[in-house]
Amino acid sequence: MTSIRRAPDSFRFPGGHRVGIVFNIAYEGWSEGQVPGIGPMGNPLKPGVFDANAASWGLYGPTRGIWRALEIAARNGIRTSVMTNGVLAEKWPETVRAIHQAGHEIVAHSYGMDVIPVYLDEAGQRENIRRTTGLIADLTGAAPRGWISPRGTGSPGHTDLLAEAGYRHDGDCNDDDLPYLEITRGGRDIVRIPLIMDVNDLPSAIRYGNNARAMLEQFEDAFAAMRERETGPLMLDVTIHTHVYGRPAGAWVFDEIMRRVKAAPDVWTGTRLEAAEHLLAHRGTLVGS
Repeated sequence: MTSIRRAPDSFRFPGGHRVGIVFNIAYEGWSEGQVPGIGPMGNPLKPGVFDANAASWGLYGPTRGIWRALEIAARNGIRTSVMTNGVLAEKWPETVRAIHQAGHEIVAHSYGMDVIPVYLDEAGQRENIRRTTGLIADLTGAAPRGWISPRGTGSPGHTDLLAEAGYRHDGDCNDDDLPYLEITRGGRDIVRIPLIMDVNDLPSAIRYGNNARAMLEQFEDAFAAMRERETGPLMLDVTIHTHVYGRPAGAWVFDEIMRRVKAAPDVWTGTRLEAAEHLLAHRGTLVGS
């Protein structure tokens, strides 16, 4: 049996801040012959037909989007957590090296966006973790400490496998406002950090058809509510995908949100790994079975 220990109302982020913001960059790639399941065109092709439009749309990430996102983060002096598929270390190694060299956290994101743990048996999940971890570690010299599956969708036993493989945190959950500690069936610790979807370009722009300003408004409302209406600790993810708002029409929103967060003296911002390590440093205060 697993057990969960959650942060109490007295929990604070580094610096004593009640509110925490994590900026995520979703840098995504697909296995050979696979393409994004969604694209900018409203009319899907017949099943089994290769969607060259969606494939080209997805390739914007490594050709332009990741570089623009990294430049925005550097301009604002903010280190991000970059969800990175293993296939990108194979096909676009210079981009993955650049992420690591800039001091951002690389969060393993499965081998490809089409490799979703819940579709794999246990042996397949172990191999996917091994392969993804090895590709990133061999390229950068540092194994990723965090994992988020495509769709944020692991499997009933995937967290146990991640902890067994040495991962410090994962984001395949959406059930809290804060990181929490899970002790797996194998007796290992892993921090679960909910992937909060409230300010995320992919559903906003692609699913709901909003313009970029709508994401800024969504952030403004959430940020104001967190600071002015809430009294307990909580965090918020701000996420862009390099093939969606890595483009000029949307990247400005990432920049603008960073500027507004930096101007708020009462807010902590950092990586998902930093949040995990901070929680572990205060594990004696956590509550639960």
